[in-house]
Amino acid sequence: MKMRYSFLLLLLFILGSAQNRQPDTFVKDNFTKQEFYITMRDGVKLFTSVYIPKDISKAKKYPFLMQRTCYSVAPYGENEYRRSLGPNKYLMNDKYIFVYQDVRGRYMSEGTYTNMTPQVERKTKKDVDESTDTYDTIEYLVKNIKNNNGKVGQFGTSYPGFYTAVGTLAQHPALVASSPQAPISDFWNDDFLHNGRFMLGYFRTFPVFGVQKTKPENKAWYTDSMIKPTSEDGLKFYRDMGTLKDGYEKYYKDNFFMTEIMEHTNYDDFWQKRSLLPHLKNINHAVMTVGGWFDAEDLSGPLNIYKTIEKTSPKAKNTIVMGPFSHGGWGREEGKHFHNQIYFGDSIATYYQKNLETKFFAHYLKGDAKKDAGLPEAMMYDTGSKEWREFVQYPPNNTQKVDFYLADKTLKSNAGQGFSEYYSDPENPVVSSDNLRDFNGFTPRNYMSEDQRFAEGRPDVLTFTTDVLTDDITFAGEILAKLNIASTSSDADFAVKLIDVYPEDFKPAEKKDGVIYGNYHQMVRSEIMPARFRNSREKAEALQPNQKTAVNFKLQDVVHTFKKGHKIQIQISSTWFPLFAVNPQKFMENPNLATKADYTKAFIKVFADSAIEVQVLK
Repeated sequence: MKMRYSFLLLLLFILGSAQNRQPDTFVKDNFTKQEFYITMRDGVKLFTSVYIPKDISKAKKYPFLMQRTCYSVAPYGENEYRRSLGPNKYLMNDKYIFVYQDVRGRYMSEGTYTNMTPQVERKTKKDVDESTDTYDTIEYLVKNIKNNNGKVGQFGTSYPGFYTAVGTLAQHPALVASSPQAPISDFWNDDFLHNGRFMLGYFRTFPVFGVQKTKPENKAWYTDSMIKPTSEDGLKFYRDMGTLKDGYEKYYKDNFFMTEIMEHTNYDDFWQKRSLLPHLKNINHAVMTVGGWFDAEDLSGPLNIYKTIEKTSPKAKNTIVMGPFSHGGWGREEGKHFHNQIYFGDSIATYYQKNLETKFFAHYLKGDAKKDAGLPEAMMYDTGSKEWREFVQYPPNNTQKVDFYLADKTLKSNAGQGFSEYYSDPENPVVSSDNLRDFNGFTPRNYMSEDQRFAEGRPDVLTFTTDVLTDDITFAGEILAKLNIASTSSDADFAVKLIDVYPEDFKPAEKKDGVIYGNYHQMVRSEIMPARFRNSREKAEALQPNQKTAVNFKLQDVVHTFKKGHKIQIQISSTWFPLFAVNPQKFMENPNLATKADYTKAFIKVFADSAIEVQVLK
């Protein structure tokens, strides 16, 4: 039951029905619902649900606000109404023509489902992809729904965020505003993979994405293959499962998406076709990309989509918002806003919804879309000072690069001599959390800001910490790990964590019972990198045992102030389980097929000329 409950909650907020509850009759009292199929240019019909304001008329026209989703447009039936519409209650109360559509191969729509549908670069009249489906949908709506004002906006969170992002490429003249929220941009670094390392914490999600339906469905058809928890100790499931190969063969041998992941270990043509970023160009309307600093699922997506549009599409009115949220957390108000155990303020989701999201759509859909809405270029929440910051460009131009060198258990301003060493055993991996219940969740969430004291002191975790800070220091922008390593084995992963160490006498403004906040080791940012991809994502390379080797990779962005009295810490390990599948530490053409017999213990050195490069706000 806990699994079903967790999954239901995920779908509820993705669909928008868990947010800011209105009276049950509000939607029915104020909207008329229509259901119909829209035929795409290749003949495939997509199921579409439309909620039209009852007071629409020639004198009072409304714009469209649309979401295309793989998660169902339920409830089905013209007499069955959603409890809420749109991304927030303010937009619902202001009234738009709200449109929901099942994408190809999902629920009531025709066609075959493809994860991250590849974008066709040079289309003929017969080619279809998600951008052409968006265009054809808009074209039908504008021509067939009476008394619309000729303007269309689109929104979506998570996978619907991807459909929104790719929909920006529709180039329909009626499309004037798009808000991709927690969007996927490239599966190599979002959701299921990080730098190509399989995210084992996603293991329970595969029935949702890897089972084709055989007929129209108004309910989930894949629930029989969902894995149900058997114990409060979620870690036990992953320990008992064995290797990734064992788990695949036991649970998902017939799951087409899991099979694709197992077979495509390098950044080959399969993954390259599913990257949206190379296609994001010549966008000429308003785009507001939204993400959460503690989004365990899609952190790189919003950052990279914004940065790409900024470079390629000068005509786009391009805005980014990053708040102290987990996946989609800006869609629901929780009052006192915590992520895991850390308090960030009050009514933060409401602030975003009223002052950013509602203003964005209201201006471009009901106002003069040719004029700028006056939103900040970048509205970024500082997760250390716990306040919103506005930037005229992002990454900020008033920063300087600073290297923190990893030597003698400290972070130094200059490169040191020698090395630090640890012993990595795939049979005894570093655990990614000490909250055993979290491992039963549909996807991981809490670890993004979790207390890391449980990992400090392990012999297979290196720790480097500054002295107590005498002044505030703000990191704003990308973080780059520049490691120089040597291993006795032919392969290894490197997990790097950036941590804010609180003062020993720290007392938070708001706290959760039972949490010791003094000396709290809050994770700020983290990432994993397989050494096999250090030179190329397309071609894996073995490590030469005992040879000094450079392994460089990005840890994603932060905007975080380390306060006076705090410390900055870096932790490094080669396992991070069960968040990520264990690297056998033996080079294999396909490490996903490793058995326990392939597991290789190793001594790993991190040399003192290794550094973490950060952008420090001046």
